[in-house]
Amino acid sequence: MTAFSFEQIGVIRSPWKEKFAVPRQPGLIQDGGGELHLLPPYNQAEAVRGLEDFSHLWLLFIFHQTMDGGWRPTVRPPRLGGNARMGVFATRSTFRPNPIGMSLVELLDIRCEKNRVILQLGSLDLVDGTPVVDIKPYLPFAEALPDARAGFARHAPAADMPVSFSATAQQQIARQQQCYPHLARFISQVLAQDPRPAYRKGEEPDREYAVWLLEFNIRWRVTAAGTEVIAVDPR
Repeated sequence: MTAFSFEQIGVIRSPWKEKFAVPRQPGLIQDGGGELHLLPPYNQAEAVRGLEDFSHLWLLFIFHQTMDGGWRPTVRPPRLGGNARMGVFATRSTFRPNPIGMSLVELLDIRCEKNRVILQLGSLDLVDGTPVVDIKPYLPFAEALPDARAGFARHAPAADMPVSFSATAQQQIARQQQCYPHLARFISQVLAQDPRPAYRKGEEPDREYAVWLLEFNIRWRVTAAGTEVIAVDPR
């Protein structure tokens, strides 16, 4: 068996400060964009020459927050309600023999400033601080296969949970209007996907949840009417 090692070429900066509530695929949250900062010695303009001609990129990254948990031959995909087991290689679970992930993201811009190379990206499904080990351009003629089969993940997950804001949350969001003009929309898009673990969705109503998004601690509860955002507390 051959051993391999990889060099980290960059780091992700995103609004997702923890795994909880991260969308299960990129492109599901309109305002969930971020950046890829290349690290020395890969932060050279020459290294990204021609990349601006591609609209989308494959990012290969490390599941750094779960890699210590090792791998599992079977896992419970959230798309199957968290109950049915599938082979790890039939899923995109983080608990893999090698903690490598891949994500297809939109490339919006490339900024080269002195010794900094920053890729401005569209909607992400990567936690802030994620180590990136490679970038590859997306090739539509080879990789857009409309007749391909997708097993249990044939369609995008539902994002139909009604979201409302308490008076306190509305006031807090209003105070952030200048710096974060789309904050309410962003929070609504995240919570409309109902990020609770599948095994908790049948629990008692009014249980309170919290997650760090951007620079805010978002607290909400799920009632019979949907999700109510209780507070948007600055860090």
